[in-house]
Amino acid sequence: MKRSCIPAAVAMIALGVPARVPAQGRVDTTAGHFSPFTQNDVHFMSGMIYHHAQAVMMAGWAPTHDAGASLRALCERIVVGQTDEINLMQRWLRDRHQTVPDPKAAQTMMPGMPGMGGMDSSMIMPGMLTAEQLAALDKARGPDFDRLFLQFMIQHHRGAITMVNQLFGTGSGEEEIVFKFASDVYADQTTEIDRMQRMLGAMLFGARGQ
Repeated sequence: MKRSCIPAAVAMIALGVPARVPAQGRVDTTAGHFSPFTQNDVHFMSGMIYHHAQAVMMAGWAPTHDAGASLRALCERIVVGQTDEINLMQRWLRDRHQTVPDPKAAQTMMPGMPGMGGMDSSMIMPGMLTAEQLAALDKARGPDFDRLFLQFMIQHHRGAITMVNQLFGTGSGEEEIVFKFASDVYADQTTEIDRMQRMLGAMLFGARGQ
């Protein structure tokens, strides 16, 4: 059963338009008895591992950066949820004999990490933080950390939604697991953006009222 809250590219099913369209560049998977998938599917799953790895790293800073209780709770959900999704994506790639990115290695490659040369530009996905943004977030503490985290994670989540729209826009994302995962990312991160915008609004409004 597909999620009802899915990208515009597939939400047209509500209008009677088929949710899936023919995709080019299919990969032969008969030997592994898997549903057909495309190189765009592989690129999406690989890229989203890097994307999630940065989000997990950012959220993991909450306890050491004096984040408030509500933000810590949000960060805990992000760490648990996106770590589970990284495991799913790695398993999907491994089962199909594709290169499997290591999220820990991906974190050490993040732009701006001390002692690292920076991440290859081809691996920087939409919405990912720049070296300067990561440095600013890592430097912040308390309410300043909360505010920057919300601003940056909203940016980060919007990038993930862009990746989903790009996937479906190419006609890929037909494979069952990819379709469900991408649709869930769209729905879940849209919901989290709304939640973070409310948190940020309350924080800014409260500061102005003091």
